Amino acid sequence: MNFKTLLVASAAFVSAMPFAAVAQSAPAGEEASADEIVVTARKRQESLLDVPIAVSAVSGDTLAKRNINSVREAAVLTPGLNISSDGAGRAFVSIRGVGVTLVQTVQPGVGLFIDGIYRPNTAYLNNPLLDVERIEVLRGPQGTLYGKNTLGGAINVITRQPGNDFEARGQASYAGPDDSWLVSGSVSAPIVQDRLAIRIGASHRQQQGFINNIVAGGKSNSFNTDSVSGTLRFTPGNDVVVAVNGYYDWVKGHNTPYARVTGPTDYQRTNQFNTTGTTTYKYRGVNGRIEAPIDAINTKVTLLAAYDARDTNSPNSDGDFGPLDAVRLSGTDRLRTKTVELRFDTTLSDTLSTLFGLFYSRETFDANALTNILLLNRSVRQIDRRVGDTYATFGTIFWKPNPDWEVALGLRYDHEDRKATGTVAGFAIPPAAIKSNEVEPRLSITRHWNRELMSYASVARGYRGGGFNAPNAPLRTYQGDSAWTYEIGTKYASPTFNLSGDIFYSDYKHYIGLNSIAPAVPAGLVTVDLNAGSVESYGAELEALVRPTSQWSVSAGLTYMHARLTDSSEYTAVTGRTLSSDHLTFQPDWMYNVSTDYVVPLGDNKITFNASLNGKGKRLAATLNQTTPTFLKGYTVVNGSITFATAGGMEFAVFGNNLFNKKYYESYIERTTLALAGLPASDLGIIGDLRRYGVRASFRF
Repeated sequence: MNFKTLLVASAAFVSAMPFAAVAQSAPAGEEASADEIVVTARKRQESLLDVPIAVSAVSGDTLAKRNINSVREAAVLTPGLNISSDGAGRAFVSIRGVGVTLVQTVQPGVGLFIDGIYRPNTAYLNNPLLDVERIEVLRGPQGTLYGKNTLGGAINVITRQPGNDFEARGQASYAGPDDSWLVSGSVSAPIVQDRLAIRIGASHRQQQGFINNIVAGGKSNSFNTDSVSGTLRFTPGNDVVVAVNGYYDWVKGHNTPYARVTGPTDYQRTNQFNTTGTTTYKYRGVNGRIEAPIDAINTKVTLLAAYDARDTNSPNSDGDFGPLDAVRLSGTDRLRTKTVELRFDTTLSDTLSTLFGLFYSRETFDANALTNILLLNRSVRQIDRRVGDTYATFGTIFWKPNPDWEVALGLRYDHEDRKATGTVAGFAIPPAAIKSNEVEPRLSITRHWNRELMSYASVARGYRGGGFNAPNAPLRTYQGDSAWTYEIGTKYASPTFNLSGDIFYSDYKHYIGLNSIAPAVPAGLVTVDLNAGSVESYGAELEALVRPTSQWSVSAGLTYMHARLTDSSEYTAVTGRTLSSDHLTFQPDWMYNVSTDYVVPLGDNKITFNASLNGKGKRLAATLNQTTPTFLKGYTVVNGSITFATAGGMEFAVFGNNLFNKKYYESYIERTTLALAGLPASDLGIIGDLRRYGVRASFRF
């Protein structure tokens, strides 16, 4: 079936059936109404039913009840979102098939925002969630409001804000057999009633993981992190809000703990590194927000400013993935990001409003890496420095000729200026530069059929900025990629039944997401990122929430996605090689999740039984093989829990994740990559988490 046929058939299906605005809401027996779900997808507080975007909202309470502790883990609850990882500081994120990057210096294709503040790297996706109110996942290009690097979509994490009420929360859990601990808590309280409030939170998480190092000893995917954050909120009056937030995350783990395996069904839990490869990360930052109305012109002014820092230290890693002590790697890097955004939300009349803004960011990146080739008694040091400035102006006009219709037209202009310098073995590499000027329009039309049912159609463009390869790479720069996305959808919400659906078509140019091996300067080989060509992605997404009785609820999500390279001539022109498959790395054609809750009242208390299934289809492994592609098998993971909750806000639960101990690969590299690098050829894989079972206790008052 071609896309045109699919579009016509799906349009008829959408018109004939009421789909809904669905959020992963509280279990059965608790108050929840889709009409009350408020999101900030368009940088305004709006009902989910008013937003002409495919968006999912997952509440913090739902995350806790599902024993989900990071954005990466929360991805299973959202259609179209696919996140995998091969280390504590690395995550591969995509929405609707495109956006994944295999190197952390590549700009992400899915934007990550914490309380509206852009985070330039994906490492946060592995970090523990602390005092989160909800996670919003926006699918499709969001460049008009959110800027570059959101061509696949955006993830917006909203934290809880302090107010006039005292509130304390705490949670502790333990799961085995890998000694997985989590302890977290927060306190929110007023300092001056109606004027000044504070929130402080902290957490500790650790786990041993499931991969054993049989050469150096110990575990190869352990994880240990401590986090602290705080918010001070000042409300002097007249609807003016001043908020300051600070955070500090310390992470200790391992990167790329690949095991040498014989194929994609050889689920090894051991690797043969001659070093533990411990890596540490420090994340810290401070940000502020000022909101103030200007009543004379019916305008709300918002000013955001942030400073974020990341420091990485990897003192001793195995570069050949095997017991032979051939290549040792060590290095440090530091990333600093400053952002400022000013926007004006103006109501011109009952039918017309606007949102205009200005944006600026500056990123500085410094890396110092040492490669020791022990067999040749040779060392090569690389120093890589990068600076990036982005300037943008954006605006959207919202026209509502009557309560049933809305037309929104937006446009953003982004100017990006990036520079890179570096040295290899003490010799300076010629500086490199990237400049781009991009326009990102968005048009949406919304029709409200009644207070429970709406439909929309939209077209939008997004782009991702280009990047730099290592100083010793022959291909120092590559250009950004871009996408046009066309989408129609419908949302329906009632107290007992919600359903939402959309179909989409995306056309990507100069796709970034593949890498290859190239001759290094002055000698050897190096991994390079590059533009691979054109990609076509189309499919459908569904979300549902049904409450057959007041005690029983079932929620589900389903994604079908056909994402394929349609022209890989750019890849061949640079590498001289061909690709064995038109599939995109790690992208399944289908994903689904189903979760059910049944509540048994016990006077003022209750017991909740939960069971869930999360599945992915087969995925293409990372491969440079020119003739035979390697696919990872699809899988389904079954989770369950039993929770006893008291009327006083206490909860006690027993839970199990991956109850049937399903084996699958989180990440996989086919052997051609090592062969081209002159290393002993072997496939490399990182097994996904095996069965965990444990207990959890929490309180809230």
